[in-house]
Amino acid sequence: MDPVQLHSALMRFARDRLEPRLPDQAPDFDDESPLRALEARFVEEERASVQPLARDAPRDADAFVRWFEELRDSGPGQGDPLFPWLAHEATLQQMKWFLAQEVAGEAGFDDLVALTQIKMPVQAKLELARNYWDEMGRGRAGAMHGPLLSDLARALDVRADPETTVWESLALANLMVALALDRRYAYHSIGALGAIELTAPGRVGQVDRGLARLGIPRTARRYFTLHATLDLEHSAAWNREVLRPLVAEEPRAAQAIAEGALMRLRAGARCFDRYRRELRLEPAETAENVSVGP
Repeated sequence: MDPVQLHSALMRFARDRLEPRLPDQAPDFDDESPLRALEARFVEEERASVQPLARDAPRDADAFVRWFEELRDSGPGQGDPLFPWLAHEATLQQMKWFLAQEVAGEAGFDDLVALTQIKMPVQAKLELARNYWDEMGRGRAGAMHGPLLSDLARALDVRADPETTVWESLALANLMVALALDRRYAYHSIGALGAIELTAPGRVGQVDRGLARLGIPRTARRYFTLHATLDLEHSAAWNREVLRPLVAEEPRAAQAIAEGALMRLRAGARCFDRYRRELRLEPAETAENVSVGP
């Protein structure tokens, strides 16, 4: 199956498992076994691609946190030239295309955290709960993070359509859902979500500068303005309150967390590379050598 068909199918599969339903509302698929097999193969191939690097992750808790934090500079996709270009050169139409890809591929950080925290040890669970509460706007609907991105899309008349979304963006969302839904990958999900908190601030800050340059009001771009600063605090707390105690309690979790982080960063790098090609930027020498899926 080519990657477009694969990730379109897995996107529908993810949606059908996550959408609230009534007992008489059957999912759109009759037999989910083939889809589960495709999803498992996708995840395991993504794991295999990062295992050589993940094996270097220390099993000592403090050393592991230092290794993890270094991914901010050395991880796949970091320093990609796409984001300075968005900040300084992209036209409004180009920015809208980029945002459409990002909105269509958004898996919902709040829901992923909620799924991942199930049965986690107390210290990690409490930090995940604090993170979730921030994502939920601390109980205020108007401050919830997820809808802020939708608000920006409406303000710019950005229409996120999975049918016109590049498969790399769908693959990123499919990966995050697969890790969060399968408890075999619970530590991988911790690593993947932690990698987002670790690396997002620099990128979203540059997107925010690009939106400001294009005249988008601050009220409309609150999603990017907020995450450029708040995720710095989230990342520090995540590393201290989630990663360190989990590895201290179960040193074998270090490799799983490392794999999850590298899988998420690699999936992001694959998106950035595709975005640059679609937007006619010159390919960067630092672009990841990534596969196109199973």
